[in-house]
Amino acid sequence: MTVLHSLDLLSTFVFALVGARIAADRGLDYGGIAFIAIIASTAGGTLRNVFLGILPVWINDPWILASVIAAVVITLTFRRVTHVGRVLLTLDTFALATATISGTQLAYEINIPWYSCILLGIITAVTGGLLRDVLCQVEPVLLHRETIGTSAFMGAATFVLMHALNTSELSAVITGAVVVVITRITSIRFNLHLPKFTK
Repeated sequence: MTVLHSLDLLSTFVFALVGARIAADRGLDYGGIAFIAIIASTAGGTLRNVFLGILPVWINDPWILASVIAAVVITLTFRRVTHVGRVLLTLDTFALATATISGTQLAYEINIPWYSCILLGIITAVTGGLLRDVLCQVEPVLLHRETIGTSAFMGAATFVLMHALNTSELSAVITGAVVVVITRITSIRFNLHLPKFTK
């Protein structure tokens, strides 16, 4: 198991855990909680792979499913339902970074244009959370605060730029991930977001 694969599993687990907690907070039944956890944690990578014409990772990797099951079991075991707190938000930020770089790197390895690599990195990172919020009938975080999409864009673009500068793979991965984390933490800390349309 590679380091990147381990990080992929961790991000899958965290996205599933956040999704399950939000679903539980909305009063969904056990099936609904499990469904939201699956969507939140696998939708981004699945959509990315569909665009790339390759099988979704979870079809051949049982550890992905195990990560989701673990998140659901933890949510159902600790039955006290609370809103997503600081710890989960922090973990979610690192999962966002991992998903962004993982998606961008996979696209890059297939030798598609750099701008497509960036777009697929963003899609990998944000699709699950967007569908999670829509299905749970809450206002999508992606569309109104915390600059999740911007953070993913900055990280993916940094990864591509580092490669263009002929840096090592490890340097590109670490730098891109750090940019995602810093961008999101800064936006949360100082309540920054993209300008909103006003009539």
